[in-house]
Amino acid sequence: MSMELRMLLAIVMSFVVFFVFQSMFGTPQPKQAPKPVPPQETDAPTSPKTESPVQALSEAPALTQESTTEPLGSDRTITVDTALYVAELSEQSGCFTSFKLKKYKEKLGTDAALKELVSLPTQAGCTPVVHLLQEGETPIRRVEGFQSPFSETRLDVSAIGKTLTFRRTAPDGVAITKTYRFDPQSYEIALQVEVANRTSGYIEDKLAVSLKNVKNQSDNSRYVFAGPAALINGELREIDVDDIKDEPQHAGTIHWVANEDPYFISAVVPEKTGESTLQLSLSGGNVITTSYLDPSGPLPPRTARTLNYTLYFGPKSVDTLSQVGPALARIVDFGFFDIIAKPLLYAMKFIYRYIPNYGVAIIIITFIVKLIFWPLSNRSYKSMSQMKRLQPKMAEIRAKYKDDKRMMNQELMNLYKIYKVNPLGGCLPMVLQIPVFFAFYKMLYQAIELRHAPFFWWINDLSAPDRLLRFDVHIPLMAPPYGIPVLTVIMGASMFLQQKMSPPPGDPTQAKMMMFMPIFFTFIFINFPSGLVLYWLVNNVLSMAQQYYITKKTA
Repeated sequence: MSMELRMLLAIVMSFVVFFVFQSMFGTPQPKQAPKPVPPQETDAPTSPKTESPVQALSEAPALTQESTTEPLGSDRTITVDTALYVAELSEQSGCFTSFKLKKYKEKLGTDAALKELVSLPTQAGCTPVVHLLQEGETPIRRVEGFQSPFSETRLDVSAIGKTLTFRRTAPDGVAITKTYRFDPQSYEIALQVEVANRTSGYIEDKLAVSLKNVKNQSDNSRYVFAGPAALINGELREIDVDDIKDEPQHAGTIHWVANEDPYFISAVVPEKTGESTLQLSLSGGNVITTSYLDPSGPLPPRTARTLNYTLYFGPKSVDTLSQVGPALARIVDFGFFDIIAKPLLYAMKFIYRYIPNYGVAIIIITFIVKLIFWPLSNRSYKSMSQMKRLQPKMAEIRAKYKDDKRMMNQELMNLYKIYKVNPLGGCLPMVLQIPVFFAFYKMLYQAIELRHAPFFWWINDLSAPDRLLRFDVHIPLMAPPYGIPVLTVIMGASMFLQQKMSPPPGDPTQAKMMMFMPIFFTFIFINFPSGLVLYWLVNNVLSMAQQYYITKKTA
C-alpha cells in the first residue's frame, strides 16, 4: 500500500473515530472527583462567625412555632411581559412556572411555539427555588407559602424596569423575601433574597438557590453537552447527568451555576464569589436540580441577611452573556477546537452585519481560509502534478519489482528524490482543512446565531441536515426528517470530480478503493448540518479550481 493511500486512509479513519465517538458518548467531559465539604459546626457557640453582614431586626418578641402560621390560599399566576420574553410566576412558590423567549421558537415555522426554557412536571414545581437546607440534604420539594403585595396578575415591563416581591414567613419563624428586578431589554434578572431570623436561636442551615430543569433529550445533545454546569476555581465544569448520583457535590470558588442545553441556558450568578458548594440531584428520572449553596455563616437570632444574585434565562450568545460578565460567557465552549471556532464565529458575525445571510458568510469564510492556505496548497498541487507525470515510471517500477516489495518501495523513494516529489503532498490540503472542519462542526451545533438560520430555497436551517421534498418513509442511515439530501449529494459529486483530477494509485485494487471514498464521505455527511456540508462543498470547488490552475501552469 502506498504512503499516499495510507495517509488518506488515516484521515478517513480520524473522521470515523471522531464522529462515532461523538454519536455514542457526546462531548467528553473530564471526571472531577468531588471535593470534601467541610462539616458545619453543630454546637451553637455564643457568638458564631458569619461570612456575610447581618442587620439587626427591630425589637420584637422572638417568634415560636406555636405563634406563627404559614399562609396558604389559592395560588395565583403573575405574568411578566418584556420585549425579550414572557414569564409566568407562581405566587405561592415565588418562582417561574413558564419562561418563553420571544425571539426564538421551538422549531421552524411561522406558527411554531415560542422557545420554552421552563417546562417542568407539576410535581416538580418551578424555578429558581430559594430555601434553607442542611448540608447534604436533597432539595427537590417545592417551597410554598409566599405572598406578593402586587395585586394584579400582569406586570408590563415593556418600557421601564420593574420589581416584583414575594414574602414568606414559615411556621419556624424564618422569613424569606424574594425581590425580582426585570429589565425590558435584557435577559438578566436581578434577584435579591432577604432571610430574617425571628426566632431565638441561630440558623445553621445554608441558603440555597436551586434551578430545576428537565433532562435535555434533543438530537443535538448527543453531539454537544447538555446538563448542569458551573465555573469552579476558574475552570468550566460540566457534569454528566449519569454522574450526578456518584458526584452530587462540588466545592470551590464558584462564579456561577447553570443548566445548559446546546443553545440556551438558565444560570445563577452570585454577587460575591467565595468558597461555596454546587449540589446536584436527579428526581423522577429526568428532573435535574442544580443548587448553589451560599457560603454565608450561621444567622444569629433577630437578625436579617440580604444576598444578591443575577439570574440569566436566555440564549448561549457570547455577546449577550458577556454583558452579564466574562465569567458566564465561558459557558460557550467549543472544546478542543475552541481556539479556531470562536474566531470563525466572530468573523461570520462580522460579515453578517453587512450581508445578512449566514450561508453567504460561510462561503466568504471558506474563501478566506482558502487564501490563507493558498501557498501551501500550491506546493501540494505542484507535487500532485509531478506525481501524475511520474505515473508511467512508477508503473514500470511496480511491474519490474512486483515480487519484491522492499525493492519496489526503495526504487520508488529514489524516484521521488530524483524528481523532488513528496508522495504525501496530495493529502496536505485535506490535512490542513481538518481542524477548520471540526471547528465548524462544533460551532454549528452550539452557536445560537446559526440555529434556524436560513441560506436559500430548501436550506432553511444551517444547523440541521438539508432535506428537499420531505417524506415520512424511513430511510436507513438517515436521521429524521427524511428527504433528499441535495446539497450532500452535490458535495459527494464534487469529491468524485476532485479525485478524478488527482493522480490515481498505481495499484488497481487501491484505485478501486479510492473510488469508494466519495460515496463513503457522502454517507458520513448525510446527517451533518447543512452549513458544514456547504463549507466542505465550497472548499472542494475552490480546491479543484486551484488544482486546475496549477496543473495548467506546470504542464
